[in-house]
Amino acid sequence: MGQCDESLGGRMGTNQIRLMARNTAEQMGTRPIPKLLLQQALPASIGILVMSLNILIDTVFVGQWIGSDAIGAINVVLPVSFFIAALGMSIGVGGASIISRALGENNPSKASKTFGNQITLTLVFTILFVLVGLFFIETIIPAFGGKGSLYEPAKIYYTIVMYGVPVLGFCMMANNTIRAEGKPKHAMYAMLLPSISNLLLDYLFINVFDWGMFGAAWATTLSYIVCSLYILYFFISKKSELRLSLPDFKWDVSLVKEIGSLGFVTLARQAMVSITVLLVNNILFSYGGESSIAVYAIISRMLMFATFPILGITQGFLPIAGYNYGAAQFPRVRQVINVSIRSATAMATLVCIAIYVFSDYIAPIFTKDAQLFAETPTALRWVFAALPIVGIQLIGAAYFQAIGKATPALLLTLTRQGFFFIPLLYILPPIYGVLGVWIAFPIAELLATLVTGFFLNREIRKTLH
Repeated sequence: MGQCDESLGGRMGTNQIRLMARNTAEQMGTRPIPKLLLQQALPASIGILVMSLNILIDTVFVGQWIGSDAIGAINVVLPVSFFIAALGMSIGVGGASIISRALGENNPSKASKTFGNQITLTLVFTILFVLVGLFFIETIIPAFGGKGSLYEPAKIYYTIVMYGVPVLGFCMMANNTIRAEGKPKHAMYAMLLPSISNLLLDYLFINVFDWGMFGAAWATTLSYIVCSLYILYFFISKKSELRLSLPDFKWDVSLVKEIGSLGFVTLARQAMVSITVLLVNNILFSYGGESSIAVYAIISRMLMFATFPILGITQGFLPIAGYNYGAAQFPRVRQVINVSIRSATAMATLVCIAIYVFSDYIAPIFTKDAQLFAETPTALRWVFAALPIVGIQLIGAAYFQAIGKATPALLLTLTRQGFFFIPLLYILPPIYGVLGVWIAFPIAELLATLVTGFFLNREIRKTLH
């Protein structure tokens, strides 16, 4: 009798968990949009903030305890880390779009099958990337700007970080899947834990053990493992409504194609970031040497940190738009677009003002190099000049991705860096030197926003009526 009661109680408990999970997802189709966006965006923003603070403080530790060359060396490896994160994120976002719409259509089996395919895709591609990346290490590091005094520290950091690539890819993929289920708090925890552990390990390995770049790299790699352990706990402990079985891991051609087409948007965007960092590093090295690369490293960290509320709003926007589009609740889709753009614009304006006011005080936080004190403020002001309008570009591209329209999402994603920024990098620096690099940022942002705004407005008038 006791065993029967235990079995019945277990089934009832599981059913209750699934019902609660289903109710959580269904809230995206019923709750007021402003409250729902806050519910989705706030945890995402906090997670991105902590992750950005982690990268920021990590750079401070490296700059203060190792030196300014170490900052530049980490920035050399940054494109590789971006691309790996992009690979996992692209599979995660592509699958998350399918999962959000499947849950909106009350099709949990398709959602689970999608997640199983995401895991298989992530592991296969990241392991292949590790093998290729380690084999061509002597070619990759100089190509990404690791020249002169930056070569050796960049090589140490790159080699160790590559060991954690499959884990990083899995974390980035699964985090988007968790958010697609309408569980933003758990997605936030998955970002908080590795960020905190990385800072603790940085202090221990760099300051206490004096391991230099070796310690900084292992702190980063071990933090990925902490993140993966929490994500595994989330799915194994049945906090998720996705229930995986072995057949779910077998590739479904139609799902893989859809994940790939939608995820390629994110991959292209992040890959373009990697290409951009590569080009900027090499152009800055040509016109300004190692110090200009260090300035760019500081700016890129500040961009990650300062844009956390805009990125959080974009992350919160995606599952809401996808779910309501899948449920054919088009007025709610229009509303979430408007609320998200207004919120992102307001937050970006505040951040831009803060950067302008405190630009002279930022470089001394990272380094003791007087040359960086002189170069950084002007560069910061130029790079952040167009930040108030960035929300239109991000939300516009994210909308097409959320509703499953991969081609316009891809083209809009590529407008800023691919169609405008990279050409400007070849036009402006020969005329203005290092300043030309900084000027290219706001011009590209303005042009990309105008293009995105046009296509987003046309799509809303055409389909959301």
